[in-house]
Amino acid sequence: MSQALAYLVKARPEAMQSYFRFLKDAGSRLDPKTRNLISVITKVHAQTENGLRQYLTRALREGATAEEIIDALLMAFPALGLARIVWAADVILKMDLPEFRLDAPPAEPAWHDVAAFAALADGKATRLDCDGRGLFVGRRTGPGWRIRRVDLDTGEETPWTEVTPKETAGLRLSGVYLTPNGQFWAHSSSRLLTDLYVAENIK
Repeated sequence: MSQALAYLVKARPEAMQSYFRFLKDAGSRLDPKTRNLISVITKVHAQTENGLRQYLTRALREGATAEEIIDALLMAFPALGLARIVWAADVILKMDLPEFRLDAPPAEPAWHDVAAFAALADGKATRLDCDGRGLFVGRRTGPGWRIRRVDLDTGEETPWTEVTPKETAGLRLSGVYLTPNGQFWAHSSSRLLTDLYVAENIK
């Protein structure tokens, strides 16, 4: 938060709190990647370098690629104009982000150590940071999963989704798989069922 914004929060706390609530609700129906891409465009339009740096980093963390960010800037050409897009490119080049290097070799897929399994709390999903990207992880308690999203900048936790299988009888294994931005998920499970017979009139 800039010093000027911090000053306004102290000088007019009620008005600024209403403003922040408005911003939070206005983007609550969008996935984090889309929300931050839009914020990148607004910062370029206003030509606020600190804001662009902040939301560009967030967009990358939420799974946006350099190609998608460049596409977003070019799609906004009618509103931004060439001068602002060139200004944004200058800021991005000064940041020297590896994602935007044209001569960078494509990243090779690799496994990463994220966290010890014992460190994950029961009944709760935790978001960890790995190579500058966000990751949803969690442990199952009962038949279902409760997924929460943690904002890495503020630490604020918000409910994301709940996954509960329709059939829980004989449920043995259950797993939830999310896309990097958490917008889509898949649930897999296995069940072990047996037949129960009742014998009558046995002598």
